[in-house]
Amino acid sequence: MPQPTPARTPRCRDCGGFAVVAIDTGAREADGTRVTLRLVCRTCQGTGTTALRGLLDDAASAAFLRR
Repeated sequence: MPQPTPARTPRCRDCGGFAVVAIDTGAREADGTRVTLRLVCRTCQGTGTTALRGLLDDAASAAFLRR
């Protein structure tokens, strides 16, 4: 029996869908816990997806630059 496939959402080309990362700095807080930085992808603002319109605009501009 055929299974429906979920609709694909366009992933961010810069982060590949991993929009938020935590980086350990190696330093420790006063209570002994590690200091971590939480960084968000600038392109997708932490959502992991991009608007289809932006992808189409990028593809169109890349096609014109090749000529």
